[in-house]
Amino acid sequence: MGKFQKGFFVGAATAAHQVEGNNIYSDCWAQEQLKYSIFQEPSLDAVDHYNRYQEDIEYMADAGLNAYRFSIEWARIEPEQGKFVETEIEHYRNVIRCCREKGLEPFVTLHHFSSPLWVIQKGGWESEDVIQYFAEYVEYVMKKLGNEIKYVCTINEANMGLQIAAIMERQKRQEKANTSRRKEEGQQVQLGMDSEKMEENERLGAEENERVFYTATPQTFCSSRTEQGDFIVMKAHQKAVHIIKELYPEIKTGLTLSLHDIQPQPGGEERAKAEWEKEFTHYLPYIEQDNFLGVQNYSRSRIRADGIVPAPEHAELTQMNYEYYPEALEHVIRAVSKQFHGDLYVTENGIATADDTRRIAFIEKATDGVASCIADDIPVKGYFYWSLLDNFEWHRGYTMTFGLIQVDRKHGMKRQVKPSLAYLGQLCPDK
Repeated sequence: MGKFQKGFFVGAATAAHQVEGNNIYSDCWAQEQLKYSIFQEPSLDAVDHYNRYQEDIEYMADAGLNAYRFSIEWARIEPEQGKFVETEIEHYRNVIRCCREKGLEPFVTLHHFSSPLWVIQKGGWESEDVIQYFAEYVEYVMKKLGNEIKYVCTINEANMGLQIAAIMERQKRQEKANTSRRKEEGQQVQLGMDSEKMEENERLGAEENERVFYTATPQTFCSSRTEQGDFIVMKAHQKAVHIIKELYPEIKTGLTLSLHDIQPQPGGEERAKAEWEKEFTHYLPYIEQDNFLGVQNYSRSRIRADGIVPAPEHAELTQMNYEYYPEALEHVIRAVSKQFHGDLYVTENGIATADDTRRIAFIEKATDGVASCIADDIPVKGYFYWSLLDNFEWHRGYTMTFGLIQVDRKHGMKRQVKPSLAYLGQLCPDK
């Protein structure tokens, strides 16, 4: 008997650019090739999930999972504006059908950080034109695949750009900050981001960016975002939902947000409230009609009147320099449920560590918190661990190991299932 009741989804998550390999038409791929790249290394073949998805889905099914969250790569579907590639749609159709054959419910994300290069060359995510570009892509995908799926996340971590903007602003005010301060900043964004390198390359790479992106400051989805850009992302989400509902009213739609467990320290109550408003509350008018919200959490953020408090002196830190704090997930779910009244799915929660026993302990504690929320009638309907595979963690490359499955990239991409995958499967309701 699993920890959760029948109808609850227990799964794992991936993102196309991080696992597929050779997404050569995307903005991330272009950034990886630059001399002054913000990426530590290029993604290249990633972990070859594009060709090995059947094997990876079978691992999940064998462990007992009943759902898989993955993303469709826009740059594969539409490598040039208006040029849609039918063979790529068929690839994702095959992924969806493989999930169904193995007893896993597919949760499809339409945008997970990476965009086609041409979108960025035309102004990117600070241009209102992107709303229509995204809408045309969404309409094409849904007309082709909508009858195959029941759950769609339009945009992953729609608030990421504002989180990055806040970090970059703090860093600019503290150019002489020491290393420990920079490590502290690294804990405040739930993305494999190297903010110091971003700042340096902003200076060095302007000419290179002009050549590749047609602007010295390309506005990718993970660029530092303005309030206007934040509004554009929300309008893109709303238009996507409208299109999906027009075509398939029964499909459950929503987006996901990167959410910290914001804990005010004495004197920091007002600042903590402002942080939560920027991270979550101000999105409510744009998502209140959505069927669900995807909650994505990895740790907590303690706030004083003068800003973020570093992790306690002897706290355990993950490879990402996050504080090991699985209790954060329950706290975030409870906070969100007070203001958002649709269904909740934990679409990402996990830990980067080389010690799989700590991963298992993290999953156990985090899912205990989920079960506690459900016992209090909070409508949490699923838990997706991040990530299925050790993969390409954006700026950090292949150094961060979040996966339930290890991948030996030097020896034919051989998979090695970790005990944590079987543990996660044991939490799944009996089928």
